[in-house]
Amino acid sequence: MIRNRKDSKMEQSSLERTVHRIPASRSNVASNKTRLHGRQRVAAYCRVSTDSEEQINSYTAQKAYYTQKIEESPDWELAGIFADEGITGTSMKKRKEFNRMITVCKRGGIDLILTKSLSRFARNTVDCLETVRMLKARGIGVIFEKENINTLTESSEFLITLFSGFAQAESESLSSNIQLGIRMAMKEGKVNFHYRSMLGYQRGADGKPEIVPEEAEVVRRIYRRYLEGCSEGQIQRELTQDGIATAKGVKAWSHQIVHNILTNEKYVGDALLQKTFTTDCISKKVKKNTGELPQYYIKDNHPAIIPRDIYQRVQEEMARRSSKRKILQKSGKTEQGKYSAKYALSERLVCGECGSPYKRCTWARNGVKRIVWRCVSRLEFGKKYCHESPSVEEYKLHAAILTTLNRVVEASNGLQEELAETLRMVCVPGGDGDDLLDLEHELEVLTARQNTLLDQALANMDDLTITEQLKTLLEEKQHLQARIDAVKTEAANRINEDSRMAELTAYLEEHLSGFQQYDDGIVRQLVERITIVDAETIRLKFRYSDVEIEQTMC
Repeated sequence: MIRNRKDSKMEQSSLERTVHRIPASRSNVASNKTRLHGRQRVAAYCRVSTDSEEQINSYTAQKAYYTQKIEESPDWELAGIFADEGITGTSMKKRKEFNRMITVCKRGGIDLILTKSLSRFARNTVDCLETVRMLKARGIGVIFEKENINTLTESSEFLITLFSGFAQAESESLSSNIQLGIRMAMKEGKVNFHYRSMLGYQRGADGKPEIVPEEAEVVRRIYRRYLEGCSEGQIQRELTQDGIATAKGVKAWSHQIVHNILTNEKYVGDALLQKTFTTDCISKKVKKNTGELPQYYIKDNHPAIIPRDIYQRVQEEMARRSSKRKILQKSGKTEQGKYSAKYALSERLVCGECGSPYKRCTWARNGVKRIVWRCVSRLEFGKKYCHESPSVEEYKLHAAILTTLNRVVEASNGLQEELAETLRMVCVPGGDGDDLLDLEHELEVLTARQNTLLDQALANMDDLTITEQLKTLLEEKQHLQARIDAVKTEAANRINEDSRMAELTAYLEEHLSGFQQYDDGIVRQLVERITIVDAETIRLKFRYSDVEIEQTMC
């Protein structure tokens, strides 16, 4: 029997659909991982932001509260109390205990996390959401007690986004207020001394910096050795070998620590504020201030360890060394070589023909080694740039230098006078003969006239003549101030150069009996440049003067 299509449709329409409900056997807010008779493994996370006594008490109370709460619940098993002390909540990178808790979660050791609030968990909205989503994917919930949020519920993510945004905004506002307070203090000249990283200083009884004699001597040694020609690496190795401790008590020095001491203006008694700044409170990236924010320089803020002229000489020497360029092999001529602290002559010996530095070389023939100095340009490029520069044997060069130095000692009195006179004439020019007191008095007169004109201008603001007079007077004051600044600079230079000349004179007086053998340290102290005139002649230029002496090499 064949049934038609119409009868079939009628029969299907008479069937009734039924839906059977299968009730849930477990709560959707509970983890699907249970241990020990169905009990959940519950951990708690606590955090305080500062190291203050009040916050530490809060930290201790939080740990005790969660320990008791978990142990009193029959459905919970204590999986640990994770607590960070004195750590900011804006980033999770440095939160050791928090990160350890997340690791335990990933290994399946935790089913539920309790925490006081979102602000305790994270003030960074992005970090908070990423962490919550990762835990939720593993069936691990987080209960925020203050906000009454369980992350395993459907509406939890919206609420977390909302409250985390508030917490982050609060953190940003707090950070902004703190930064504003710090910058206002800088503007007023208040210096924040970091004693833990500052060798040579400690907080005095009056709260101000005071010098620690033993540490200060180490600082002076670093400056002295640098001016003697040592590199930062050499100084670092010397201090480490001698067992001298850094500011943090570590007896292993680094190149950077030595560099920081040599460039720190605080050792001369000054303070430069806002060298760096924090870009934002979330990333906490510290950036060097290259003009983005104003800086404040406080002069004579505290007792100095290093004299100002010594500090300035170190900065000049650092600039000189850093300006030297490495020789470009086979690519072109250069007149400067890379700084070398190993040999004094590497810094001072130059070619009289092309001006390039000389380089120390070892010649070996028939098993016999000879040390010679050769023009770098001639060595690297042949006769392309330098045609006649001679190669000079080191022992002859040392002997000629030693002879010249002893000539200086023998004629020390006359030569010292000549050096001093040259220094006065060349290094410290007399300027325009301006007297500082007269110039400052003239400035006071102009200022008084300016004040009078300002009063007249306020009384008669339409008088263009007064305006023009004020303009002319202002230009006069600016010109006068420039002259005053020039005189002060000249005086400072004179003091520095006199100090350097006195140092040179004292050094010569200490060696009235002459020098017995060649020494790199002596050359660094006394000689600025040695020019190879020809195969038989050198010319020595002494430091801090234009005096040059020629000497024949035997």
